[in-house]
Amino acid sequence: MTLLTVWNDSDPETPVVQTRDSDDITRILAGLGARFSRWELKEIPADPTQDEVLEAYRDEIAAVNAEQGYTLVDVMTIVPDETPEYREKADAARQKFLSEHRHDDDEDRFFARGSGVFYLHADEKVHAVFCEAGDVISVPANTTHWFDMGTQPAYVSVRFFHDDDGWVGNFTGSDIAESFASYDELAAVSV
Repeated sequence: MTLLTVWNDSDPETPVVQTRDSDDITRILAGLGARFSRWELKEIPADPTQDEVLEAYRDEIAAVNAEQGYTLVDVMTIVPDETPEYREKADAARQKFLSEHRHDDDEDRFFARGSGVFYLHADEKVHAVFCEAGDVISVPANTTHWFDMGTQPAYVSVRFFHDDDGWVGNFTGSDIAESFASYDELAAVSV
């Protein structure tokens, strides 16, 4: 289940909120300007192509594009296997997103499969949203955040952009992400 954990940014040991209630999650994130919702899951192949995912969720994607004005949509897929190529791709992807950064654009993601944790650092708090299949989250532009996909990532996500530059992170240089519970720690709570 989706899990929201909130800490004061100066106390990564003591959560001030921890909830699985979708209405509470939506309300708390809305206070940061973030959007959270859920889509009904559709059948997609075990190792789907981008086109297969985009076709399966065509109507939902069209509605988001119309409402938010996105012009580029792509799919990020990490399917686990035992090859060194998977480990290399997974490690590189995890490290890229694990440091605190911000974007000039909103960061909207839909999890068609798997899970990941978005950490939003705002209002002197860290809000960790453990997203699972069916979750849609939008991190507002210029909100400092990071993303952890865990040490054994396995997910398919749809990403939305307002321009053709795609994902461009402006890193803060802060090491705050190292102080808070990781994906693997939050996954144990979310069971």
